[in-house]
Amino acid sequence: MNIGIIGAGYIGSALAVRLTSLGHSVYIANSRGPETLKDVEQKTGATAVTAEEAAQRGSDFIVVTIPLEKIPDLPNNLFEGVAPAVPIIDTSNYYPLLRDGQIPELETGDLTESGWVQQHLGRPVVKVFNNIFAEHLEKNGQPAGTPGRIGLPVASDDTAAKQKVMALVEELGFDAVDGGTMRESWRQQPGGPIYCNDLPANQVKEHLAQLGTERTPEQHAEFLANQNAAEKHMEAQGIKLK
Repeated sequence: MNIGIIGAGYIGSALAVRLTSLGHSVYIANSRGPETLKDVEQKTGATAVTAEEAAQRGSDFIVVTIPLEKIPDLPNNLFEGVAPAVPIIDTSNYYPLLRDGQIPELETGDLTESGWVQQHLGRPVVKVFNNIFAEHLEKNGQPAGTPGRIGLPVASDDTAAKQKVMALVEELGFDAVDGGTMRESWRQQPGGPIYCNDLPANQVKEHLAQLGTERTPEQHAEFLANQNAAEKHMEAQGIKLK
């Protein structure tokens, strides 16, 4: 397959390594230009291109994996000419303290993180790969049926795109779990029980069921408080996201 990745950070690079190892053609871009990605090309086997080229060449999948704060900086015509059937994967997470600043719609809970991304991109997106560490994404995939195989939730309003992405998740070595609609994707966001805990599929499904589908104000406040505490802990450890 031909897969475009916009964003050459931890998740983008991890995906590039795995996808090229499976025989796919991967085109990877960052905000500084392909000439700055020689090391990434060497490490991943992907071809460095511009963001526009990654979108055009990713005829099977396009992955957007950049900091949330940078989403509005993407070109307005980035997906012009891209077929509607091409799934656009969003991996973003909201880190208001360490990176993104406060985004009003996410603070109030009016939108999920990927719902906000979807509005900016003007195209339906599929939320996945946001709740697993990059190193685990690259190295911890297992054959289907392996006990304890990590389950990854996949959320989207586009049912056909979601099914294609779930098949890709399985190919990468993880159990794909239907995470519902974009409105329900809050359940896999930071601050919740599914975030970066490498749970098997049955436990992911249990947490999805326990959380329900409609986010309550109390749940939104709890997730934000948990994420705030996690970011402060990261800050105390000297971890920087910028």
